[in-house]
Amino acid sequence: MGNSVTIIDNRSGKKIDLPILEGNRGTPVIDIKDLNKELGLFTFDNGFSSTAHCKSELSFIDGEKGELFYRGYRIADIAEKKSYLDVCYLLLTGEFPNEKNSLEFDMLIRKRYFLHETLKELFRAFPENSHPMATLSSGVAALSSFYREHLDLCDNKKCGTFDYFIMAQRIISKIPTIAAYSYRHSKGLSLVYPDANRYFTENFLYMLRAYPNGDAEIKDIEVKSLDTIFTLHADHGQNASTTAVRTVCSTGAHPYAAISAGIGALWGRAHGGANEQVLNQLREISDSGNDIKKFIDRAKDPNDDFRLMGFGHRVYKNYDPRAKSLKELQDKLKNEINIDNKLLEVAYRLEEIALSDDYFIERKLYPNVDFYSGIILTALKIPISMFTPVFVIGRSVGWIAQWFEHRHDPSMRIARPRQLYIGKVDRKIEDN
Repeated sequence: MGNSVTIIDNRSGKKIDLPILEGNRGTPVIDIKDLNKELGLFTFDNGFSSTAHCKSELSFIDGEKGELFYRGYRIADIAEKKSYLDVCYLLLTGEFPNEKNSLEFDMLIRKRYFLHETLKELFRAFPENSHPMATLSSGVAALSSFYREHLDLCDNKKCGTFDYFIMAQRIISKIPTIAAYSYRHSKGLSLVYPDANRYFTENFLYMLRAYPNGDAEIKDIEVKSLDTIFTLHADHGQNASTTAVRTVCSTGAHPYAAISAGIGALWGRAHGGANEQVLNQLREISDSGNDIKKFIDRAKDPNDDFRLMGFGHRVYKNYDPRAKSLKELQDKLKNEINIDNKLLEVAYRLEEIALSDDYFIERKLYPNVDFYSGIILTALKIPISMFTPVFVIGRSVGWIAQWFEHRHDPSMRIARPRQLYIGKVDRKIEDN
Protein backbone atom coordinates (compact mmCIF):
# COMPACT_ATOMS: atom_id res chain seq x y z
CA MET A 1 0.00 0.00 0.00
CA GLY A 2 1.50 3.32 -1.07
CA ASN A 3 1.91 6.28 1.29
CA SER A 4 1.20 4.22 4.36
CA VAL A 5 2.88 2.62 7.35
CA THR A 6 2.28 -0.92 8.55
CA ILE A 7 1.66 -1.51 12.24
CA ILE A 8 2.17 -5.07 13.50
CA ASP A 9 0.78 -6.18 16.85
CA ASN A 10 3.46 -8.57 18.16
CA ARG A 11 0.96 -10.06 20.60
CA SER A 12 -1.38 -11.43 17.94
CA GLY A 13 0.54 -11.05 14.71
CA LYS A 14 -2.24 -8.90 13.27
CA LYS A 15 -1.23 -5.95 11.16
CA ILE A 16 -2.82 -2.86 9.69
CA ASP A 17 -1.78 -0.41 6.99
CA LEU A 18 -2.37 3.17 8.14
CA PRO A 19 -2.46 5.93 5.51
CA ILE A 20 0.03 8.79 5.60
CA LEU A 21 -1.55 12.20 5.08
CA GLU A 22 0.56 15.03 3.68
CA GLY A 23 -0.22 18.72 3.97
CA ASN A 24 1.16 21.53 1.83
CA ARG A 25 4.02 22.02 4.29
CA GLY A 26 5.28 20.38 7.45
CA THR A 27 5.58 16.87 8.81
CA PRO A 28 3.23 14.23 7.32
CA VAL A 29 0.84 12.56 9.75
CA ILE A 30 -0.40 8.98 10.20
CA ASP A 31 -4.17 8.54 10.13
CA ILE A 32 -4.79 6.26 13.13
CA LYS A 33 -8.59 6.39 13.33
CA ASP A 34 -8.89 2.64 12.45
CA LEU A 35 -6.16 1.51 14.82
CA ASN A 36 -8.49 0.61 17.68
CA LYS A 37 -11.08 -1.04 15.46
CA GLU A 38 -8.50 -3.28 13.77
CA LEU A 39 -5.98 -3.97 16.55
CA GLY A 40 -7.74 -2.94 19.74
CA LEU A 41 -5.09 -0.31 20.49
CA PHE A 42 -4.93 3.40 21.18
CA THR A 43 -1.83 5.61 21.03
CA PHE A 44 -0.20 7.31 24.02
CA ASP A 45 1.06 10.86 23.41
CA ASN A 46 1.55 12.80 26.61
CA GLY A 47 0.90 16.48 25.87
CA PHE A 48 -0.17 15.72 22.28
CA SER A 49 3.30 16.72 21.07
CA SER A 50 3.14 14.21 18.18
CA THR A 51 -0.57 14.33 17.43
CA ALA A 52 -2.45 16.41 14.86
CA HIS A 53 -6.11 16.79 15.85
CA CYS A 54 -7.36 18.91 12.97
CA LYS A 55 -6.65 20.32 9.52
CA SER A 56 -6.09 24.07 9.23
CA GLU A 57 -5.36 26.73 6.62
CA LEU A 58 -4.75 29.56 9.09
CA SER A 59 -1.15 29.55 10.30
CA PHE A 60 1.92 27.39 9.82
CA ILE A 61 4.98 27.08 12.03
CA ASP A 62 8.30 25.57 10.99
CA GLY A 63 10.01 25.19 14.34
CA GLU A 64 13.35 24.01 12.94
CA LYS A 65 13.69 26.97 10.55
CA GLY A 66 12.08 29.50 12.87
CA GLU A 67 9.29 30.46 10.47
CA LEU A 68 5.67 31.54 11.01
CA PHE A 69 3.10 32.18 8.27
CA TYR A 70 -0.46 33.54 8.35
CA ARG A 71 -2.43 32.23 5.35
CA GLY A 72 0.89 31.73 3.53
CA TYR A 73 2.37 35.18 4.32
CA ARG A 74 5.56 35.51 6.39
CA ILE A 75 4.97 37.10 9.77
CA ALA A 76 7.87 39.55 9.39
CA ASP A 77 6.38 40.98 6.19
CA ILE A 78 2.93 41.20 7.74
CA ALA A 79 4.18 42.94 10.88
CA GLU A 80 6.08 45.49 8.84
CA LYS A 81 3.47 46.27 6.19
CA LYS A 82 -0.02 45.58 7.56
CA SER A 83 -2.23 46.83 10.39
CA TYR A 84 -3.74 44.50 12.96
CA LEU A 85 -7.24 44.94 11.56
CA ASP A 86 -5.98 44.01 8.10
CA VAL A 87 -4.52 40.87 9.69
CA CYS A 88 -7.92 40.15 11.26
CA TYR A 89 -9.51 40.43 7.82
CA LEU A 90 -6.87 38.10 6.38
CA LEU A 91 -7.42 35.40 9.01
CA LEU A 92 -11.20 35.64 8.75
CA THR A 93 -11.46 35.68 4.94
CA GLY A 94 -8.21 34.26 3.57
CA GLU A 95 -7.16 37.48 1.82
CA PHE A 96 -6.02 40.95 2.78
CA PRO A 97 -8.68 43.63 2.26
CA ASN A 98 -8.53 46.18 -0.52
CA GLU A 99 -8.73 49.83 0.50
CA LYS A 100 -12.54 49.92 0.43
CA ASN A 101 -12.92 46.71 2.44
CA SER A 102 -10.30 47.85 4.92
CA LEU A 103 -12.19 51.06 5.65
CA GLU A 104 -15.53 49.26 5.91
CA PHE A 105 -14.13 46.63 8.28
CA ASP A 106 -12.56 49.35 10.44
CA MET A 107 -15.90 51.17 10.67
CA LEU A 108 -17.79 47.99 11.58
CA ILE A 109 -15.29 47.25 14.36
CA ARG A 110 -15.63 50.78 15.76
CA LYS A 111 -19.42 50.48 15.70
CA ARG A 112 -19.21 47.47 18.02
CA TYR A 113 -16.73 48.79 20.62
CA PHE A 114 -19.52 49.38 23.13
CA LEU A 115 -20.90 46.94 25.72
CA HIS A 116 -24.47 46.52 26.88
CA GLU A 117 -24.87 48.81 29.88
CA THR A 118 -26.05 46.03 32.19
CA LEU A 119 -22.80 44.14 31.61
CA LYS A 120 -21.08 46.79 33.74
CA GLU A 121 -22.71 45.21 36.79
CA LEU A 122 -20.47 42.19 36.28
CA PHE A 123 -17.32 44.22 36.93
CA ARG A 124 -18.73 45.60 40.18
CA ALA A 125 -19.27 42.04 41.40
CA PHE A 126 -15.50 41.37 41.43
CA PRO A 127 -13.15 42.51 44.22
CA GLU A 128 -11.12 45.56 43.23
CA ASN A 129 -7.87 43.60 43.43
CA SER A 130 -9.05 40.90 41.01
CA HIS A 131 -6.64 40.03 38.23
CA PRO A 132 -7.98 41.46 34.94
CA MET A 133 -7.76 38.01 33.32
CA ALA A 134 -10.37 36.64 35.75
CA THR A 135 -12.79 39.44 34.95
CA LEU A 136 -11.99 39.31 31.24
CA SER A 137 -12.75 35.60 31.00
CA SER A 138 -16.04 36.07 32.85
CA GLY A 139 -16.97 39.12 30.77
CA VAL A 140 -16.48 37.30 27.48
CA ALA A 141 -18.50 34.31 28.72
CA ALA A 142 -21.24 36.72 29.80
CA LEU A 143 -21.51 38.07 26.24
CA SER A 144 -23.19 34.79 25.33
CA SER A 145 -26.22 35.83 27.39
CA PHE A 146 -26.57 39.02 25.35
CA TYR A 147 -26.13 37.33 21.96
CA ARG A 148 -27.88 34.01 22.48
CA GLU A 149 -28.64 33.69 18.78
CA HIS A 150 -24.98 32.90 18.11
CA LEU A 151 -25.41 29.55 19.86
CA ASP A 152 -27.19 28.34 16.72
CA LEU A 153 -24.80 30.03 14.34
CA CYS A 154 -23.85 26.85 12.51
CA ASP A 155 -26.77 24.57 13.30
CA ASN A 156 -28.74 25.39 10.17
CA LYS A 157 -28.33 26.48 6.55
CA LYS A 158 -27.77 30.07 7.68
CA CYS A 159 -24.21 29.22 8.75
CA GLY A 160 -22.83 31.69 6.25
CA THR A 161 -20.24 34.40 6.27
CA PHE A 162 -22.67 37.20 7.22
CA ASP A 163 -23.63 35.83 10.65
CA TYR A 164 -20.08 34.65 11.23
CA PHE A 165 -18.66 38.10 10.50
CA ILE A 166 -21.07 39.77 12.90
CA MET A 167 -19.98 37.37 15.65
CA ALA A 168 -16.30 37.87 14.77
CA GLN A 169 -16.62 41.65 14.76
CA ARG A 170 -18.28 41.60 18.16
CA ILE A 171 -15.54 39.49 19.71
CA ILE A 172 -12.70 41.50 18.16
CA SER A 173 -14.19 44.87 19.08
CA LYS A 174 -15.58 44.12 22.56
CA ILE A 175 -12.69 42.18 24.10
CA PRO A 176 -10.47 45.32 24.33
CA THR A 177 -13.34 47.16 26.04
CA ILE A 178 -13.85 44.32 28.54
CA ALA A 179 -10.08 44.16 29.12
CA ALA A 180 -9.81 47.91 29.76
CA TYR A 181 -12.84 47.87 32.06
CA SER A 182 -11.37 44.88 33.91
CA TYR A 183 -8.13 46.75 34.57
CA ARG A 184 -9.75 50.01 35.62
CA HIS A 185 -12.06 48.17 38.01
CA SER A 186 -9.08 46.31 39.52
CA LYS A 187 -7.58 49.71 40.37
CA GLY A 188 -10.77 51.33 41.58
CA LEU A 189 -10.87 53.70 38.60
CA SER A 190 -14.06 54.83 36.91
CA LEU A 191 -14.72 53.22 33.53
CA VAL A 192 -14.00 55.13 30.33
CA TYR A 193 -16.29 54.60 27.37
CA PRO A 194 -14.75 53.63 24.02
CA ASP A 195 -14.16 56.39 21.50
CA ALA A 196 -15.42 55.35 18.06
CA ASN A 197 -13.40 58.17 16.50
CA ARG A 198 -10.22 56.32 17.36
CA TYR A 199 -8.59 53.38 15.57
CA PHE A 200 -8.81 50.00 17.32
CA THR A 201 -5.40 50.07 19.03
CA GLU A 202 -5.46 53.77 19.89
CA ASN A 203 -8.91 53.31 21.41
CA PHE A 204 -7.62 50.56 23.71
CA LEU A 205 -4.78 52.76 24.96
CA TYR A 206 -7.28 55.59 25.44
CA MET A 207 -9.59 53.42 27.56
CA LEU A 208 -6.65 52.39 29.74
CA ARG A 209 -5.19 55.87 30.25
CA ALA A 210 -7.94 58.49 30.04
CA TYR A 211 -9.99 60.02 32.82
CA PRO A 212 -13.76 60.39 32.39
CA ASN A 213 -14.58 63.41 30.22
CA GLY A 214 -10.87 63.83 29.70
CA ASP A 215 -8.26 62.88 27.16
CA ALA A 216 -5.02 60.94 27.04
CA GLU A 217 -1.72 61.63 25.34
CA ILE A 218 -1.12 58.81 22.86
CA LYS A 219 1.77 58.90 20.41
CA ASP A 220 1.59 57.42 16.93
CA ILE A 221 4.66 55.30 17.66
CA GLU A 222 2.85 53.79 20.66
CA VAL A 223 -0.16 52.85 18.53
CA LYS A 224 2.07 51.33 15.85
CA SER A 225 4.08 49.37 18.41
CA LEU A 226 1.07 47.89 20.20
CA ASP A 227 -0.59 47.18 16.85
CA THR A 228 2.49 45.15 15.90
CA ILE A 229 2.30 43.19 19.15
CA PHE A 230 -1.36 42.37 18.45
CA THR A 231 -0.38 41.23 14.96
CA LEU A 232 2.41 38.96 16.18
CA HIS A 233 0.00 37.21 18.57
CA ALA A 234 -2.96 36.85 16.19
CA ASP A 235 -2.62 33.10 15.57
CA HIS A 236 -0.06 30.41 16.32
CA GLY A 237 -1.16 26.96 15.27
CA GLN A 238 -2.63 24.44 17.70
CA ASN A 239 -1.29 25.80 20.97
CA ALA A 240 -2.90 25.07 24.34
CA SER A 241 -5.44 27.90 24.28
CA THR A 242 -6.43 27.34 20.65
CA THR A 243 -6.88 23.64 21.39
CA ALA A 244 -9.09 24.62 24.33
CA VAL A 245 -11.21 26.77 22.00
CA ARG A 246 -11.56 23.94 19.48
CA THR A 247 -12.33 21.41 22.23
CA VAL A 248 -15.17 23.51 23.62
CA CYS A 249 -16.32 24.25 20.07
CA SER A 250 -16.58 20.50 19.40
CA THR A 251 -19.25 20.21 22.10
CA GLY A 252 -21.54 22.68 20.33
CA ALA A 253 -21.17 25.28 23.09
CA HIS A 254 -21.70 28.99 22.47
CA PRO A 255 -18.74 30.49 20.54
CA TYR A 256 -18.21 33.07 23.30
CA ALA A 257 -17.94 30.25 25.83
CA ALA A 258 -15.25 28.67 23.65
CA ILE A 259 -13.34 31.97 23.52
CA SER A 260 -13.65 32.29 27.30
CA ALA A 261 -12.11 28.82 27.66
CA GLY A 262 -9.21 29.98 25.48
CA ILE A 263 -8.69 32.96 27.77
CA GLY A 264 -8.54 30.66 30.78
CA ALA A 265 -5.93 28.47 29.09
CA LEU A 266 -3.87 31.46 27.98
CA TRP A 267 -3.66 32.76 31.54
CA GLY A 268 -1.29 29.96 32.54
CA ARG A 269 2.33 30.81 33.33
CA ALA A 270 3.56 28.29 30.79
CA HIS A 271 1.49 29.96 28.07
CA GLY A 272 0.33 33.59 27.79
CA GLY A 273 1.31 34.46 31.34
CA ALA A 274 4.99 33.91 30.57
CA ASN A 275 5.65 37.54 29.60
CA GLU A 276 4.73 38.66 33.12
CA GLN A 277 7.24 36.18 34.50
CA VAL A 278 9.95 37.45 32.14
CA LEU A 279 9.57 41.04 33.27
CA ASN A 280 9.49 40.06 36.95
CA GLN A 281 12.71 38.09 36.46
CA LEU A 282 14.45 40.94 34.63
CA ARG A 283 13.56 43.21 37.54
CA GLU A 284 14.84 40.61 40.01
CA ILE A 285 18.17 40.45 38.16
CA SER A 286 18.37 44.25 38.00
CA ASP A 287 17.62 44.56 41.74
CA SER A 288 20.39 42.03 42.47
CA GLY A 289 22.95 44.46 41.09
CA ASN A 290 22.93 42.90 37.62
CA ASP A 291 24.53 39.70 38.88
CA ILE A 292 23.60 37.95 35.65
CA LYS A 293 26.18 35.19 36.12
CA LYS A 294 24.42 33.98 39.26
CA PHE A 295 21.15 33.52 37.39
CA ILE A 296 22.86 31.89 34.40
CA ASP A 297 24.64 29.44 36.73
CA ARG A 298 21.35 28.59 38.42
CA ALA A 299 19.73 27.94 35.04
CA LYS A 300 22.54 25.53 34.16
CA ASP A 301 22.49 23.72 37.53
CA PRO A 302 20.63 20.39 37.04
CA ASN A 303 19.86 20.30 40.78
CA ASP A 304 18.19 23.72 40.75
CA ASP A 305 14.61 23.97 39.48
CA PHE A 306 15.16 27.64 38.55
CA ARG A 307 14.24 28.49 34.94
CA LEU A 308 15.46 31.48 32.97
CA MET A 309 12.22 32.87 31.58
CA GLY A 310 11.93 34.03 27.97
CA PHE A 311 14.22 31.41 26.43
CA GLY A 312 13.23 28.35 24.44
CA HIS A 313 9.90 27.35 22.98
CA ARG A 314 7.82 24.18 22.73
CA VAL A 315 7.79 24.39 18.92
CA TYR A 316 10.63 26.67 17.83
CA LYS A 317 14.10 25.10 17.80
CA ASN A 318 15.47 28.22 16.19
CA TYR A 319 15.01 31.96 16.75
CA ASP A 320 11.29 32.71 17.24
CA PRO A 321 10.40 34.87 14.19
CA ARG A 322 8.03 36.95 16.33
CA ALA A 323 10.91 37.65 18.70
CA LYS A 324 12.99 38.93 15.77
CA SER A 325 10.26 41.40 14.85
CA LEU A 326 9.93 42.55 18.47
CA LYS A 327 13.71 42.91 18.83
CA GLU A 328 13.73 45.22 15.81
CA LEU A 329 10.79 47.13 17.27
CA GLN A 330 12.51 47.40 20.65
CA ASP A 331 15.65 48.82 19.04
CA LYS A 332 13.57 51.44 17.20
CA LEU A 333 11.67 52.40 20.31
CA LYS A 334 14.56 52.87 22.73
CA ASN A 335 15.32 56.35 21.40
CA GLU A 336 11.70 57.40 20.84
CA ILE A 337 9.87 56.47 24.04
CA ASN A 338 10.88 55.85 27.62
CA ILE A 339 12.20 52.29 27.71
CA ASP A 340 13.60 51.27 31.09
CA ASN A 341 17.34 51.33 30.38
CA LYS A 342 18.14 49.18 33.42
CA LEU A 343 15.90 46.39 32.22
CA LEU A 344 17.12 46.87 28.68
CA GLU A 345 20.72 46.45 29.81
CA VAL A 346 19.87 43.18 31.55
CA ALA A 347 17.91 41.96 28.53
CA TYR A 348 20.71 42.75 26.07
CA ARG A 349 23.24 40.94 28.25
CA LEU A 350 21.03 37.87 28.62
CA GLU A 351 20.37 37.84 24.89
CA GLU A 352 24.10 38.05 24.14
CA ILE A 353 24.77 35.07 26.40
CA ALA A 354 21.94 32.99 24.98
CA LEU A 355 23.20 33.48 21.42
CA SER A 356 26.84 32.65 22.24
CA ASP A 357 26.88 30.27 25.23
CA ASP A 358 27.21 26.58 24.26
CA TYR A 359 24.70 25.56 26.96
CA PHE A 360 21.94 27.60 25.33
CA ILE A 361 23.03 26.87 21.76
CA GLU A 362 23.14 23.09 22.24
CA ARG A 363 19.68 23.11 23.80
CA LYS A 364 18.36 25.58 21.20
CA LEU A 365 17.23 27.98 23.91
CA TYR A 366 16.79 31.09 21.80
CA PRO A 367 14.99 34.23 23.04
CA ASN A 368 11.25 33.89 22.44
CA VAL A 369 8.46 36.41 21.93
CA ASP A 370 7.86 36.79 25.68
CA PHE A 371 11.46 37.89 26.22
CA TYR A 372 10.93 41.17 24.36
CA SER A 373 7.22 41.88 24.72
CA GLY A 374 7.34 42.70 28.44
CA ILE A 375 9.92 45.48 28.05
CA ILE A 376 8.03 46.99 25.11
CA LEU A 377 4.68 46.83 26.91
CA THR A 378 6.22 48.50 29.95
CA ALA A 379 7.56 51.27 27.72
CA LEU A 380 4.02 51.67 26.36
CA LYS A 381 2.83 52.17 29.96
CA ILE A 382 0.85 48.93 29.89
CA PRO A 383 0.54 47.67 33.51
CA ILE A 384 2.08 44.25 34.08
CA SER A 385 -1.29 42.77 35.05
CA MET A 386 -2.47 43.67 31.53
CA PHE A 387 0.30 41.84 29.66
CA THR A 388 -1.74 38.66 29.24
CA PRO A 389 -4.98 40.55 28.39
CA VAL A 390 -3.01 42.25 25.61
CA PHE A 391 -2.13 38.76 24.37
CA VAL A 392 -5.85 37.88 24.51
CA ILE A 393 -6.78 40.92 22.40
CA GLY A 394 -4.31 39.94 19.70
CA ARG A 395 -5.21 36.24 19.75
CA SER A 396 -9.00 36.76 19.74
CA VAL A 397 -9.22 36.80 15.94
CA GLY A 398 -7.21 33.60 15.67
CA TRP A 399 -9.54 31.86 18.09
CA ILE A 400 -12.60 32.98 16.12
CA ALA A 401 -11.10 31.81 12.83
CA GLN A 402 -10.13 28.48 14.42
CA TRP A 403 -13.67 28.10 15.82
CA PHE A 404 -15.19 28.75 12.40
CA GLU A 405 -12.78 26.36 10.68
CA HIS A 406 -13.58 23.65 13.20
CA ARG A 407 -17.34 24.05 12.83
CA HIS A 408 -17.09 23.86 9.04
CA ASP A 409 -15.04 20.66 8.95
CA PRO A 410 -17.55 17.82 8.39
CA SER A 411 -15.09 15.27 9.78
CA MET A 412 -14.87 16.94 13.20
CA ARG A 413 -16.33 15.09 16.19
CA ILE A 414 -16.56 15.93 19.87
CA ALA A 415 -13.07 15.92 21.38
CA ARG A 416 -12.59 12.81 23.51
CA PRO A 417 -8.98 11.82 24.26
CA ARG A 418 -8.33 8.38 25.74
CA GLN A 419 -6.36 7.53 28.85
CA LEU A 420 -4.03 4.82 30.07
CA TYR A 421 -5.59 3.74 33.33
CA ILE A 422 -3.01 2.94 36.03
CA GLY A 423 -5.27 2.85 39.10
CA LYS A 424 -6.35 -0.04 41.28
CA VAL A 425 -8.61 -2.77 39.86
CA ASP A 426 -11.81 -4.42 41.03
CA ARG A 427 -11.63 -3.42 44.70
CA LYS A 428 -14.24 -4.74 47.13
CA ILE A 429 -16.08 -2.81 49.83
CA GLU A 430 -15.67 -4.66 53.12
CA ASP A 431 -18.74 -5.19 55.28
CA ASN A 432 -18.46 -3.73 58.77
